[in-house]
Order: sequence, then C-alpha cells, then structure tokens
Amino acid sequence: MNQPALKLHPDDTVAIALRDIDVGEVFDQTKLIEPIPRGHKFAVTAVKSGDKVTRYGQVIGQARLDIAPGAHVHSHNLGMADRLNAVIHQDTFRADPKFADRTFDGFHRSDGKVGTRNYIGVLTSVNCSGSVARFIAEAADKTNLLDAFPNVDGIVPIVHGTGCGMNSQGEAYDTLFRTLAGYAQNPNFGGILLIGLGCEVMQVADLVGGRPIRPDGTLRYMRIQNEGGTAATVTKGLKHVKEIAALANQCRRQPAPISALTIGMQCGGSDGYSGITANPALGVASDFLVSSGGTSILSETPEIYGAEHLLTSRAARPELADQLMDRISWWEDYTSRNGGEMDNNPSPGNKKGGLTTILEKSLGAVAKGGNAPLGGVYQFAEQIDTNGFVFMDSPGFDPCSVTGQIASGANLIVFTTGRGSVSGYQPVPCIKLATNTEMFMRLEGDMDLNCGDIISDGVSLNEKGAELMELLIATASGNKTKSEKLGYGGVEFVPWQLGATM
Repeated sequence: MNQPALKLHPDDTVAIALRDIDVGEVFDQTKLIEPIPRGHKFAVTAVKSGDKVTRYGQVIGQARLDIAPGAHVHSHNLGMADRLNAVIHQDTFRADPKFADRTFDGFHRSDGKVGTRNYIGVLTSVNCSGSVARFIAEAADKTNLLDAFPNVDGIVPIVHGTGCGMNSQGEAYDTLFRTLAGYAQNPNFGGILLIGLGCEVMQVADLVGGRPIRPDGTLRYMRIQNEGGTAATVTKGLKHVKEIAALANQCRRQPAPISALTIGMQCGGSDGYSGITANPALGVASDFLVSSGGTSILSETPEIYGAEHLLTSRAARPELADQLMDRISWWEDYTSRNGGEMDNNPSPGNKKGGLTTILEKSLGAVAKGGNAPLGGVYQFAEQIDTNGFVFMDSPGFDPCSVTGQIASGANLIVFTTGRGSVSGYQPVPCIKLATNTEMFMRLEGDMDLNCGDIISDGVSLNEKGAELMELLIATASGNKTKSEKLGYGGVEFVPWQLGATM
C-alpha cells in the first residue's frame, strides 16, 4: 500500500496513480516525466500513435500521438477506439451462501413483495395535477396528519413534467405508463392516491384499468375536473390520505428473507478509482445477494457501452445476449437521430477525476454487476419478474435511471460516486458509497460508506462487500441513510421522456 500507483492487469499499458505523483518518482521501473494527479493514468511502456491503450486488461482507447513511458495519459493524447474488446470467458459463478440465512425486518405486502419503507404516495398522471399533489402533502404535514399513524414513514408527492402533449400510443406513452404503474406497485408504498386533471393523454382510467393497481385495496384515485377544482380536490384528497394511512399503519415490520431484496445499482460522478474500489465492492455485495436468492439491477446502457461483452458472455441464455445487443443498437440509432453520439461520456467531472473515454468508464461501471450470470434483460421501468442479476435499459442520467429501477421494483438503491453525489429517491432509501477517502471525508454528511480504504488500508473487496451487505440489511430494516436524514427525494422522480412534445 506504499506504492504510488497500481497496475491492474499484467498486460496493461497504463497504471493508476494512488496519490499525486511528482516528476522523477519511479513506479515499477517507470520514471515519471510529468506530474500525475491522483486517480489519473500514466504510461508504463512506450505507446505509438494509433496503438491501443489497455486498462483492466481491456482496450480503453487509442493513442492520438506517441506517448513516452511515465507520461500522463488523458484526453490530450487518448481517444476513442473500436469498442469491441475480446470476449472474456467468465469462470463459472460460485454462489457464496454467507448471507443466505439472514433476514431483514420489512413490510410484507399482499402480492408477496416486501417493502423496506412504508410511505404513502400521491402519484400524478400529468404535470397539471402536480401542484395539487404537493398541496395535499403539505396540508397533511401542516395538520400533523401522520402523528396518529406511527408505522407510516411519510407522504411522497410523485410529480413530473409530462403526461400530456404526447402521442396516446407508442414508445413514449408506453414508457411513461410503465413508470407510473410501476411506482404504484412498488412495495415501499403502503398506499397510493392517484390524481389526474381529467383531460390529459395519460388517463387515470387507463392506469387503473378498471381494477385496483394494488390488490390490498390501498389505491384511491381522483380527477381535479370532476372534484370541483383545487380546493375541493385538496380537501377530499386529505380525507383519502387519512383513510389510506389507517390501512398502511396496520402493517408492521416483520422478518423477511434476503431474497426479498431488490437493489438498483448506480454510479454517478465517477472517477479513476470507481472501477477499482466502490464498483467492484458493490459487485461482491451483488454476488452475495444473488447467492441468497435476491435481485440486483444494473442499468445505464450508455455507460456499459464498450463493455457489453462482459455481460453478454455471462448471459444465462443466448437470447438474453441478443436482447442486450438489441438495446445497444437502439441506443446507437437513438443518439444518432438526435444529433449525439455514444462517446459523449465521460463528463467534465469524470475527466477531472481521471477517466478519459467511455470505454474506460464502462469497464469500471460494469464491475458493479459482480460475476453472477445475467438472468434477465428488461426495458425501462418494466417489472422485474425473476430473481438474480439482471439488466434494465436506461439512460446514464442518474435520477432518470433510478426512477426506472424503482418502477421495476427496486426496494433499495446503492449509488457509488467518486466526485460526490447529493440526492435521494423516495420512497426507496439510497446508500451512497465513496470511491476515495478524500471525498468521503469532505462529504461525510452525504456519504454512507467509504470504499477508499480498499486503497489506503488494504481492505479486501470481499471484506468491503460483506460490510456493504450488513449496511444493506440494516437499511432495509429501517436504519436511515444520510440522504433520508437530509430530506432528499422531493425532486428526483424523473421519467424518461421520449418522442415529440406536441
């Protein structure tokens, strides 16, 4: 751990600085000819212009000019390369039953799912009903409505900026429909009040479908135009919320198997350490969870671009590999027709933290998925109907991607970050992992777990993954995350808006 840098694979042409390195320092017989910031890369061998540059034993880019040993390797001399790396044939996944007999205390729902929280959602079908939803939640808070219902965690208005001005059929409509219906079914809601305006494209009647979305009877719905306007809707809405709260309050935390946990895995504000600390530690925890019968969801399709071979080679069935590649092809077309490109990543913050190309970023991001077989590929907000490690298509934009995971059924979110992230996702608790100790100490009020000690103190990935599993169990049982204590979650519902706004 006294080494100034780390070479991740014997065949790598770069090493990663573990601290700021000065000119003249030596690593593994390579003398630094430029200062290298912590988390950034330097060449450990001569690289000619046009040659491939490797990290993790995988191609992360192509040299734009000759690079001398000991030189900084970054955006000025490294560009995008052919994303098709060689397929790595994964070892057979070995299930680890370490946590198989553990339980957490959760809220058991009538459909067999288990919530880690017990919120009431005020869900809107359209932007036009968003203010009324907030008015109802604010009025409930001002009147201390929930004081009589100690088992209810709170009231969450789920508001958004769409639901009308769109086609009544097709990709955009279907995506929003899945998202809203999915939130109404998430087990972290003990009840739902659905509010529409009345004349919107996304009709309440279609969402309800002539039957309750939830089988436990805790769904109510209203249309502002039918109720007599804002004041009348708020008054009646408060009555509904109180009645829903009385039903939700009857639910108590009871032991549940680990297999009832579904975690959505995210990374945002990544840095050069993400792929060697927090992301692979989360991958270890994901494998522990899958070994115990639980479910983990990897997403952010633009941020697996260039590393998709690491997932297709693990597909439990050939058709799953085909489905994932179909989503990659869809994204290539989607970005092209909108004047973008898949290599629009990394962001300025990612680059400041040491990442250079989307290939490098994706190889680190995929590490969140551990080594378990890929058991399913789902569309954005599609209900997850299988246990194990799965992939859900989504943008790389974190709040949008998490929105899809929650709609798909996630009852916990785990979010790794190297630059720092400040967000939360009611009704689902979000556990934040810091990739480096410096940032953890600077933003300790927002971070839940430091993974920087993997570098600084030699903590093993297996140890950190087990520590994270203990944190997952404690959080699922009711311990609050930092973002929950700070009150985050009011603005992070971000449906994926596709298609034309009309």
